[in-house]
Amino acid sequence: MSKTIIKVENLSKRYRIGLQEKKADTFAQQLWNNFKAPVENFKRIKSLGKFQEENESVHWALRDVSFEVKQGEVLGIIGKNGAGKSTLLKILSKITEPTSGRIEMNGRVAALLEVGTGFHPELTGRENIYMNGTILGMTKKEIDHKLDEIIDFSGVEKYIDTPVKFYSSGMRVRLGFSVAAHLEPEILIIDEVLAVGDAEFQKKCLGKMKDVSQNEGRTILFVSHDMNAVYKLTSKSMLLDQGKISAIGTTEDIIRKYRTEVTQIQNQYFNPDQSNGVTFIEVITSTGTGIHEFGKPLKINLKAKFTSDFKNVALAFQFIDEFGHSVINPLVTQDKINWVNNGIGEIKLIIPYPRFILGKYSMTVHMGDKAGKQHIQTLENACSFEVAMDHLHSDYGWNRSAAFYLESHIWETENLKYESVY
Repeated sequence: MSKTIIKVENLSKRYRIGLQEKKADTFAQQLWNNFKAPVENFKRIKSLGKFQEENESVHWALRDVSFEVKQGEVLGIIGKNGAGKSTLLKILSKITEPTSGRIEMNGRVAALLEVGTGFHPELTGRENIYMNGTILGMTKKEIDHKLDEIIDFSGVEKYIDTPVKFYSSGMRVRLGFSVAAHLEPEILIIDEVLAVGDAEFQKKCLGKMKDVSQNEGRTILFVSHDMNAVYKLTSKSMLLDQGKISAIGTTEDIIRKYRTEVTQIQNQYFNPDQSNGVTFIEVITSTGTGIHEFGKPLKINLKAKFTSDFKNVALAFQFIDEFGHSVINPLVTQDKINWVNNGIGEIKLIIPYPRFILGKYSMTVHMGDKAGKQHIQTLENACSFEVAMDHLHSDYGWNRSAAFYLESHIWETENLKYESVY
């Protein structure tokens, strides 16, 4: 059974927010405010250490956070901006102190939180490697043994004897990650900083983190807004929301919960008062929420009501991406549809293998009379859903702007034939 490497109990962090000075509307009020200023300032100084629960000048960045991480685990930490992710990592990295709570960490910690963190700008890249190794408690001989590997992985060997202040942000991230990953800390803490690097280096970083966790038993805390990276690297994740833990569980479940919470999706249309037209539309995704997993069957239910029987119904379903592009030609009913049950009708559309690339989509519905070739109703943006591709492998990630639609395909060479996995 793996031992606990990180144990956090009831961790909280609060900040006092600066109060805005009262503005005077008249010259007389300004004079009065100036006269009262020394007394008001004295009152503020006396109250600096007095935090009250409902005080509007107090902000809780973290509130009663508790969790454990085992040896060799990679824990993903996700959440919206301002959820408390970076604050948590700064506390665990001993950059800032908690207001209350308890932390147990068994092992040396290396953290990569911001571009240039842990580097002295006046020292060269080589000198910074030795400085960081010394901080971690390594001997010069141990650092010497790792030096060539660190420089080679970072890809900045040409500039290794140049002061770090002349490095680009990407070069600093490359060297920073290489130092953190190769100097053998028991705990590795990585924030969103990897987003600064290019796709090739991000791939190398993810591979290295997976290697040190699986083969060397090191523990990793990984924060990212790239859900594809979180999905590939971690099996367990934690969702933070307004400084509190919203959920901890499998990465797949946590990502699904996060996407559902942050995405404003309306996967139903309901208008029961409609007497001549569509009364109900529902987009049934693979997750049962507004999130649909790429390549899985997508179902749409539509109900309509008319004052009398309606024959020769024509329906068209049009899918539009978040940039306003019609992704595929409208799906039009081909067969003859008659709603003769007092004008009440229902139809279902099933798309067995939709290939929409990740992103948000809306659906516009057109209804007409096929016999009379007459337009009856158009519902623009009647429903919406979001396509997720976190469960699919991609060496370089999925680029939303690269395409609208991802086609299935087969590769063939002289001695090899294989079908795409997506």
